[in-house]
Amino acid sequence: MGTFRVAIEIGDAAGERWETVEALVDTGATYTTVPAELLRRLGVAPHARDAFVLADGRRVEHNIGHSWIRVSGRSVVTLVVVAGPEATPLLGTYTLEGLRFAPILSAGDSSLSLDC
Repeated sequence: MGTFRVAIEIGDAAGERWETVEALVDTGATYTTVPAELLRRLGVAPHARDAFVLADGRRVEHNIGHSWIRVSGRSVVTLVVVAGPEATPLLGTYTLEGLRFAPILSAGDSSLSLDC
């Protein structure tokens, strides 16, 4: 398990409007989380609500939607957890696998490598 930061683009349902943010890549997190306000600006509406267990063991409920995510020229429509305004955008393994990326974490080097 590891973390590092990377620039990602979050897109609307049509893949026409995008916003770039710096996200925390967390190979211990399952889903990508995005602050609600950013998703609202892009017109991304939640379609469900579910319970999640956080790293500290707390159980919380959040809305879930679908959004385009683009990293290093690769794009995928993925599940996104609608987070609160204070939340840091987080790129989880579900999205990384959809993008066909395997995180490569080594001392002093944080990069994404294609997993073929």
